[in-house]
This record gives sequence, C-alpha cells and structure tokens, in this order.
Amino acid sequence: MSVKVAINGYGTIGKRVADAVSCQKDMEIVGVTKTKPDFEAKLAVRRGYKLYAAIPERVEVFEKAGVPVEGTIEDLIQNADVVIDCSPGKVGAENKEKYYEKAGIKAIFQGGEKKDVAEVSFNALANYEKAVGKRYVRVVSCNTTGLTRLLYMIKQNFGIKKVRATMIRRVVDPKEDKKGLVNGIMPNPIALPSHHGPDVQTVLDVDITTVAFKVPTTIMHVHALNIELEKDAKPEDVVEVLKQEPRIMLVSSEDGFTSTAKVIEYARELRLRYDLFENVVWEDSIAIVDNELYLTQAVHQEAIVVPENIDAIRAMFELADKEESMKITNETLDIGKFQL
Repeated sequence: MSVKVAINGYGTIGKRVADAVSCQKDMEIVGVTKTKPDFEAKLAVRRGYKLYAAIPERVEVFEKAGVPVEGTIEDLIQNADVVIDCSPGKVGAENKEKYYEKAGIKAIFQGGEKKDVAEVSFNALANYEKAVGKRYVRVVSCNTTGLTRLLYMIKQNFGIKKVRATMIRRVVDPKEDKKGLVNGIMPNPIALPSHHGPDVQTVLDVDITTVAFKVPTTIMHVHALNIELEKDAKPEDVVEVLKQEPRIMLVSSEDGFTSTAKVIEYARELRLRYDLFENVVWEDSIAIVDNELYLTQAVHQEAIVVPENIDAIRAMFELADKEESMKITNETLDIGKFQL
C-alpha cells in the first residue's frame, strides 16, 4: 500500500516533511499548498511538487504572479489519503473544521495546536501504539518531542521520580525576520511553570515541571534537565542507554562542540538545510549527584518533528509496528549515522 499524502503548508516544517515523505517507499506526495506565490511556492514547483492554493480565493493571485497551481486545498485533499497540516498554530484546528471533517480525510497536526484537535498526541518512541488506526493525530512540538524522547529512554531504564527542566528557547525560526527579541531574555511564559510539562504528559506518564526562556538566537533550543531517578545509576550507564537510541546523538566538547553554533556547523556538513532530526546531548554534561541526573541537550526546532510525522502516517494506516516503522524512517533519513 502506498499512502497518498497532502501537505497543507509548505513552510518551515511542511517542506521538510514533504522531502521526508518522498524518501518513503510506502507513501507518496500528491501535492502541497501555499497561501501566497512566494519563493517557497516557486521552489516547491521546481522540486516537482504539485502546488495548490491553501486559500481558495487566492488562486488568481498565484496565476497573476505566474506561479502555476493545480487547484485549491479542497481539490488537493480529494486526491489524498491523509493531510499533514503544517500551517501556523491554531490554523490547523480551523482547517480541520473547514476542510478535513467535511472531506472525511485523516489528518496529522503539529504541536502548535491544542491537544483536543486530535484523538491522540503522538511521539513515536513513547506511544506509537495509541495512534494505530486513528483518524486525527497531533505530533507534539519540537521541545516536547526532544523532552519525550530523552525521558522515555531514562524512564524505561532507570525509572523517574520527578523531572525539572529549563528550556532556553530560540526566539524565532531563522526566516522569520518580522519578529524577534533583539537584546534581552524573556520568560516564556512569565507566569511559571511553562506548558511543556503538561504537553509531555499527553504522551508520557511522568512527573515533570518546566520553565522556559526566550533568547535572541534562531538556530536551536537548549534544555537543562534535572531528573530524579528511581534506580541507582552512574553517568556511564546513562551514556550507554542513550547510545542505544538512533534519534539521540551524543556529542562532546572535546570534539569541539562548545555551543549550538558548533552543532549546527557540523550539521551543515551532513544534511540538506542542516536538518538535525536527532536530540543532541552533550555527553560531558551528564552527571549524577545524590541519584539525580543532570544533563544538557539541544533541539533543532525546524527538523526534530519530521520523523515523527512519518511514523504517525504508518501508525494511522497500520503499515508497520513501532519498531519497524522507526527503523524504516531512520534508515531513509540517515538518522543515527553521524555519531562521532
């Protein structure tokens, strides 16, 4: 079976998911949408994707700009089995009511939507089975994905009593030049704790409290975690466990990884758009004091959720079990191959 996939929103996440779907033998892209005929719309056409207008009333805008469209979002979903909604936060819920429910099509939403937009919030490692056969699935946000992967591995191997996590967040994605934080640090939100802990709990049963701060950088998030373990462990035990998971990459300051800038510089040598689908954990940050684990990780917000979208499709259409789906996704996207 080859699942026909539509991408509604060929932007930061959408274009990456489209390329990832194109690498899979059991699924195919039938089209992507844009709201306006900008450079990304033109690149989509150049890359061979059929382009549709995300807002039906704007078809003429595309035509006047000389950018060919095949039709509207309504036309696109008629040719698809599932739509991956990569539109801005809260717009996905509107699209569900306006288009997807009426068309009777399955849909995957991103972490910017509230959890009630879908039947289940999803992370491949933590709760793949809960998405099997579902019609609406929400892939949790980049920060939640990064936290959940790591905490799942720790919980499975050592048990967790409580998690305290601080997110140092990039303020915007690199291309978002109309907004940002020029010179300052912003509590996000000011009233603590942040939403990330409850979001993790939608996919993983764990006691977690989080706080977050926005800083004037665009390339990655950084998480500082303090995890109270149930079982005794040594730092080397944690290292061995994390090495077992391809979607977690261990790096060291001894290899020159002294900041997120160096991590991204390494990623530029590896993949298109310097995409890092893996959590990046500093091995030399791992310490245990009074059976509390401390570590630091970085999350590439533009790419980390991409493999989760692929696995969500397989779960929804019952194409493979968790282990097989993650194995295929990892192999097709070269995940877990760049550990130094």
